[in-house]
Amino acid sequence: WLRYCCVIATFWQHLLNTPPNPDLTQCFQNTVLVWVPCIYLWLLAPFYCLHLYCHDRGHIQMSCLCSAKMVLGFLLASFGFVEFFYILLERSQDIQHHMVFLLSPIIRSMTVILAMCIIQLERIRGCRSSIFLFLFWVLAVVCALVPLRAKIQLAMDEGIASDIVRYLAFFSYFTIQLAQLFLCCFADQPPEGKTISEKNPCPVKDASFLSKILFWWFTGLVVKGYRNPLEAGDLWTLREEDRSQKIISDLEQDWTAECAKLQKQEKALASGVALGSRLPEQAQLLRKLQKEQSSGFFLLRTLARKFGPYFLTGTLCIIFHDAFITSNSAFMKDIDEDAPLWKGYFYATLMFLLSCLQSLFNHQYMYTCFTVGMRVKTAVMGLVYRKSLVINSSARRTCTVGEIVNLVSADTQKLMDFVVYFNAVWLAPIEIALCLFFLWQQLGPSALAGIATVILIFPLNGFIAKKRSKLQVKEIQMKFMDGRIRLMNEILNGIKILKFYAWEKAFLEQVLGYREKELKALKKSQILYSISIASFNSSSFLIAFAMFGVYVMLDDKNVLDAQKVFVSMALINILKTPLSQLPFAISTTLQAVVSLKRLGKYLCSEELKMENVSKAYRKIHFFVDRISVSVPRGSLVAVVGHVGSGKSSLLSAMLGETEKRSGQVTVKGSVAYVPQQAWIQNATVQDNIIFGREKLKTWYHRVLEACALLPDLDILPAGDATEIGEKGLNLSGGQKQRVSLARAVYRKADVYLLDDPLSAVDAHVGQHIFDKVIGPKGVLRDKTRILVTHGMSFLPQADLILVLVDGEITESGSYQELLSHHGAFADFIHTFASTERKESAIQRGEETFQTLNMEPVSETDQEQVPEDLGKLTEVDKARTGRVRLDMYKKYFKTIGLAIIIPIVFLYAFQQGASLAYNYWLSKWADDPVVNGTQIDTDLKLTVFGALGFVQGELVGVAIFGTTVAISICGIIASRHLHMDLLNNVLHSPMSFFESTPSGNLLNRFAKEIDAIDCMVPEGLKMMLSYVFKLMEVCIIVLMATPFAAVIILPLAFLYAFVQSFYVATSCQLRRLEAVSRSPIYTHFNETVQGASVIRAFGEQSRFILQANERVDFNQTSYFPRFVATRWLAVNLEFVGNGVVLAAAILSVMGKSTLSPGIVGLAVSHSLQVTGILSWIVRSWTDVENNIVSVERVNEYADTPKEASWSIESSSLPQAWPQNGTIEFQDYGLQYRKGLELALKGITLHIHEREKVGIVGRTGAGKSSLALGIFRILEAAKGKIFIDGVDIADIGLHDLRSRITIIPQDPVLFSGSLRMNLDPFDTYTDEEVWSSLELAHLKNFVSNLPDKLNHECTEGGENLSLGQRQLVCLARALLRKTKILVLDEATAAVDLETDTLIQSTIRTQFEDCTVLTIAHRLNTIMDYTRVIVMDRGHISEMDSPANLISQRGQFYRMCREAGLV
Repeated sequence: WLRYCCVIATFWQHLLNTPPNPDLTQCFQNTVLVWVPCIYLWLLAPFYCLHLYCHDRGHIQMSCLCSAKMVLGFLLASFGFVEFFYILLERSQDIQHHMVFLLSPIIRSMTVILAMCIIQLERIRGCRSSIFLFLFWVLAVVCALVPLRAKIQLAMDEGIASDIVRYLAFFSYFTIQLAQLFLCCFADQPPEGKTISEKNPCPVKDASFLSKILFWWFTGLVVKGYRNPLEAGDLWTLREEDRSQKIISDLEQDWTAECAKLQKQEKALASGVALGSRLPEQAQLLRKLQKEQSSGFFLLRTLARKFGPYFLTGTLCIIFHDAFITSNSAFMKDIDEDAPLWKGYFYATLMFLLSCLQSLFNHQYMYTCFTVGMRVKTAVMGLVYRKSLVINSSARRTCTVGEIVNLVSADTQKLMDFVVYFNAVWLAPIEIALCLFFLWQQLGPSALAGIATVILIFPLNGFIAKKRSKLQVKEIQMKFMDGRIRLMNEILNGIKILKFYAWEKAFLEQVLGYREKELKALKKSQILYSISIASFNSSSFLIAFAMFGVYVMLDDKNVLDAQKVFVSMALINILKTPLSQLPFAISTTLQAVVSLKRLGKYLCSEELKMENVSKAYRKIHFFVDRISVSVPRGSLVAVVGHVGSGKSSLLSAMLGETEKRSGQVTVKGSVAYVPQQAWIQNATVQDNIIFGREKLKTWYHRVLEACALLPDLDILPAGDATEIGEKGLNLSGGQKQRVSLARAVYRKADVYLLDDPLSAVDAHVGQHIFDKVIGPKGVLRDKTRILVTHGMSFLPQADLILVLVDGEITESGSYQELLSHHGAFADFIHTFASTERKESAIQRGEETFQTLNMEPVSETDQEQVPEDLGKLTEVDKARTGRVRLDMYKKYFKTIGLAIIIPIVFLYAFQQGASLAYNYWLSKWADDPVVNGTQIDTDLKLTVFGALGFVQGELVGVAIFGTTVAISICGIIASRHLHMDLLNNVLHSPMSFFESTPSGNLLNRFAKEIDAIDCMVPEGLKMMLSYVFKLMEVCIIVLMATPFAAVIILPLAFLYAFVQSFYVATSCQLRRLEAVSRSPIYTHFNETVQGASVIRAFGEQSRFILQANERVDFNQTSYFPRFVATRWLAVNLEFVGNGVVLAAAILSVMGKSTLSPGIVGLAVSHSLQVTGILSWIVRSWTDVENNIVSVERVNEYADTPKEASWSIESSSLPQAWPQNGTIEFQDYGLQYRKGLELALKGITLHIHEREKVGIVGRTGAGKSSLALGIFRILEAAKGKIFIDGVDIADIGLHDLRSRITIIPQDPVLFSGSLRMNLDPFDTYTDEEVWSSLELAHLKNFVSNLPDKLNHECTEGGENLSLGQRQLVCLARALLRKTKILVLDEATAAVDLETDTLIQSTIRTQFEDCTVLTIAHRLNTIMDYTRVIVMDRGHISEMDSPANLISQRGQFYRMCREAGLV
């Protein structure tokens, strides 16, 4: 045994001094090479078995694959025993010499038997593909290669006949081992009971270990995408572990626990402050900042706990990857010119294998990172969505819908980037240190010069990274982009108002103002980034120049030979990657920290407490204060009071929507809620009413009838299957309110909270609903109903009336009791109920029935009834095929050739200089050594320095130039594209907004514009620099070994083929992913706005489920998207590694003719090919994928546009219209071509200063008249003249800015109150104040701390609905045009305020023409004329007195309202 060990010890010595063909000793082949795989298996088997024991995945049936493995295993084991007996018999005489030979077959057979046992154990524990055994067979085959070569060599020398049995036995044994290795590449069948029932399961589950590491399981989808453009149906269902439900359910518990800890900390801090003493402002600010910091940290900790372990496996991969990179260059330094050929081939193969392993580990790491990133995105989206359902009103006011959408889109993206680049933060410094260590080994102390250079470059880049992150975080990302998206969201929500008031230009300017600031900050950031890139690219030269210069100058005996130069250069090239990654990684980390803070702050904001009443509802002094009231079961309670007296707040208190200061609220039973402003989902009418419950036919029909919806359904194109646009865009105000009421009635709840549901409907419909639904004989008669109302006529039938004044109940009791008290309520009633309603309700069943049968022809505001019945909104569609060339043309056209040509020239110059400087180095390295030194060292160093300076500094300038130029090109292009998109959207007609969900448009303005801003220029930059770099490498390899062209050309074709194969799939996946993102935003938007309704109905879980489905659907296209990149990169890098192998082997073959310098140059450069290739593909794919954004932004260029805003040649007088006469001539209007006319042949002349009331049932065409006058819809036939001018001949803004409307839905925008009244700043403050005084808002506004600069929140939510309506009145008073249209404008205010408004209109608009679309008939009883509309015709028209005396339709309506 001792002697044997000595044999092994002498083995390496023998090997290293061998002649050209080394061979291992027989002894070594039969022992060490046999034992290595065996030792591996025996040592690790116990641990592996323990692992299998702990992870049971089910039982796998015996399959053909498993049987084949067992048979082959049995054959291998028996070979060993046969060999054992053969040696015993054949060599019995010298057995003591061959004891080792005798042991080996036995050890081998026992090991194979162990392997067979492991195969069976894996089958029983459900392991389908074994990495453990795969590695064992790889080891076995590799160790058998040496004896195989020796055997073949021997057979060739001596002939096979000499020992045919041994030869056959060995070759058979080797073949079976190969077969076992081959079988190990496949996965077994799934365990019993685990067969997958999903429609299109992800193949990664069935993939073997080898298929997983090479991503071959993805090939099927690529082939499918290459043949036909992919559709959503082709994508795999999401794996269980990637689904929202699975991810969030665990995470939510962790996060709740973390939040509790945070609140504890806060309480401790709060109690630490002495009671009564107020913290100074700085201390409060510090505490707020501290809370944001810690909430971000807690969020990170929660995510790390959940996703950390899986992420660590990826980290392990990247550590291996880095180890292989450094070892590759370490091997290069062992290469010696005079070494035998076999060593050359050995090193060439070793470099190839190391490069392959490097690729595999790198892409496993990236795959892990992206998977974790995807799961983090799902988790954060889920948490934000769930939070938006429980956040309380004060916290909700601090963040707009736009900001919440931004949290979901921009901030989750930052976290995903952070996951990918985080490891570089700590790995890059280690890599840099390792490279410098190896350089020290090469060049001794001269390496310190390189270290000094690195140290100089670092602070500069650290500074730049910090400045950039500040720019992005503080200036662009957060402030201006948020502002722009928020404004866009509001523009889209209030687009109808913008069109009515002709305010598009003012808001266009505001958006562009934000955009300019955003682009300015982006430009600064890009210039800094360019300095950073330029300094890095010139750094490699500076490091080389400093080190070689110092090395040569230190001592004459220091010779720069090929080995030193190129090993050093290879190390410097490796050094480039961590140097360039580090600033990027730091900046990504800084951005992620800010995003974590923002998310943490939102996720830690206050939630509704389930035990709420008496509360501060709005920030301004609105208190529902000191309220005590008890409502018996089944009673009808009416709540009355002025605008802003706290009626809605009382209902919110009952819902627990406001924070409780004292007291308690108890509500017994389930609750249904009808908000003051109806919240309608973008779904069918039926889905809106049923709201998640199952459909009970008879009850459903009864609800529709009671809520007077049956006539409306007859008009809708697909009845109750008609889709309603976002926020009920294609329904009139009354219809929305009735759908909202029907939703509550259908619920069969115990308690009904009705917030003024009758204000938006006509008097007779209101009466019908009261009788059939709310009143003592309605379907809800046995339920508890709390009705906020302004309608006097319903009060006598209420069991209890609460009178609210400034948040206090001043009086309560039944109608009779309150009248007998002679208090404020009694005075109020006597003033306004001009004709006291008869207590005995008049039996007017038949009249009610008749009025309900007036089936209207068209719905008000129904601007688009699509032909494919009931479908309204267009789903965001994905285009198919590769991106059209037009898109590139459009993008580059916006930039201009003048900039593009210099950019390409600069790149070519840069690479040319680099080539010259590298070539000079190789020449220097080839210089002969005379007496231990090289001649003319100084001259060479000077030329090297000069060339390097040209390459480094000029190229630094060139790089700076190109990167800045490309960034600026990107900014020019994106400015144009954003401008076009904004103009196209604002010039679109109303019908466009009804059929396009706002999510689609917001997606374009947020994500797609962001991609055009940053991603496209980044991709172009990278692609161009790497394409030129690749050309340089190819030129160098061809200069060294021209024969390499034979290999490079076919590889180039293969490369192009794989690339084209891939881009088709990748582009389509990008489109599908973009399309599936829009519904997430739309759903988020809808949920945030309807959160109170969703909570009141207790439907949170259903909405959370819908959100999960939408996020999962988005991830189904995101997952294959990033796997596609990995698939491509792994396969291409193997092609690239082929180039490395070719360069190395050709260099070895041409050893005699090639100079070492040029070979070193070729090999050290070919090592970069792999990285370059994968970067080219990645950047090209990024460009192609992000050009899809240009395509999507461009989509809205071809949609129909409305008429031009102003006509240059128009000779419209400045003071037009002077009189305010309106004439309709046979006017007809339709909502879309092919539909019945909504207004039919209206002929009508309205004189100047005339006051005209327009009445009729919902859908009779009242609002259509207003739409016609403002040309929101263009005439189908006939004309409208205002003061003799045909309105079709003038610009839309000329028309809309000269007439005024007070619309049905009062819309306010976030911004100051003054901006809401006068966005163009055309009026003085005095004029604004006087309009507020006339609108009865002066007292309210002057009591606000900021007065006219009071910030309105999004949608004006911090004002009550009545106050918003008064702001709209103030707008009209400011404009004071000759024509005023009131579209049910006083529906949301109480009678007293209504009377004030009417008197204001009478006095202020006395010399104007006023058209009022009225629900409350008493407001138009003193008008000069009343028009009664029915089915698009004028059915009656005369003065109110004459119409009543005619006893027609108007008379019936007045009688119902109790006016006659």
